[in-house]
Amino acid sequence: MAVAPLSVRAPGRVNLIGEHTDYNDGFVMPIAIDRYTVVQATPRADDRIFVSSEGFGPAIEFSLHAPRDKAFAATDEREVWSRYVQAVAWALQDAGHVLQACSLKIRGNIPSGAGLSSSAALEVACGCALMMLAGLEPDRTALALLCQRAENVYVGARCGIMDQYIACHGHAGHALLLDCRTLEHSNVPLRFNDSDTRIVVCNSMVRHALAGGEYNVRREQCEAGVRHLAARRAGIKALRDLEMLEFGPLAHDMEPLLARRCRHVIGENERVRSAADAITRGDAAAFGQLMYASHASLRDDYEVSCAELDLLVDLARTIDGVYGARMTGGGFGGCTVNLVRSDAAARFEKIIEESFAKATGKTPQIFVCQASDGVMRMTPS
Repeated sequence: MAVAPLSVRAPGRVNLIGEHTDYNDGFVMPIAIDRYTVVQATPRADDRIFVSSEGFGPAIEFSLHAPRDKAFAATDEREVWSRYVQAVAWALQDAGHVLQACSLKIRGNIPSGAGLSSSAALEVACGCALMMLAGLEPDRTALALLCQRAENVYVGARCGIMDQYIACHGHAGHALLLDCRTLEHSNVPLRFNDSDTRIVVCNSMVRHALAGGEYNVRREQCEAGVRHLAARRAGIKALRDLEMLEFGPLAHDMEPLLARRCRHVIGENERVRSAADAITRGDAAAFGQLMYASHASLRDDYEVSCAELDLLVDLARTIDGVYGARMTGGGFGGCTVNLVRSDAAARFEKIIEESFAKATGKTPQIFVCQASDGVMRMTPS
């Protein structure tokens, strides 16, 4: 029986709080957003996957039987995006799945390089489409883990599980509170008492690149910190195994740089748990203060912010009706996420746009996000 074409979409994400904790077995609280990558998959009769896109880069083609190192090569910087597609195809096959040759046509409206996880959306949408085209019904958690492995091993970015997990498990109207060690999660309704709020994203227009470079360095620094701490107390396998009160005595002789990195992660895990309590109470003000504290830690201890992100947060602090703001994503550019009272959203956008442009000469991209569902097969229109 002939295999019918199909289309799949996967969302980007905004992490409300819990940055650089996922690869430390910690806690995160992202939402899937109403911006998507869409993959249309059409079967072919040969052994090849042909990939074209609207806006990603030039078309590429590779054999399902190509060696990994051969498929990985991308001589043109514009082709780097295609590594994520090849990575997922490799990871699926490496896991024992037999794929159907196909043409993949990709489009989307997630800003690339903005820290909104366009790469994970691409991975998850392609992975889901390739599995469905092969007659497989994806398990959402297994798909997330497979796409994470594709990015870790094939692309070379040692990301945690958060981005792929929320792209698979997002739930409309809810944030996702995820334990990145156990993969236990709960959906937290985004409701605050006596306050109609909006999640507003501000794109600094500073692109970031996480494969290799500083992102992987931060992970290596955390691992070095764990080795130091584990030598002084049994049972420490990751930074999530410590509370802040325990950290100081164990870190008194740690290299100061490593101590700052560890302090951010340990404190950020505590902020995520406190943020979950704040949402449960419906306390927007408390949640917002935790967002500000998170940004300060990312700026000063983890050193992954930049002048433009700091400016956006500083501007947000001056605007009435803003509960909190912080950088979101891996850092080194990208976006801030802001918790804003609904009746202040239009004024917030006007002030941020004008003030940021005056200070930097750049016009930020600003949009309200709705918490949305995870990856899904699209119904033909």
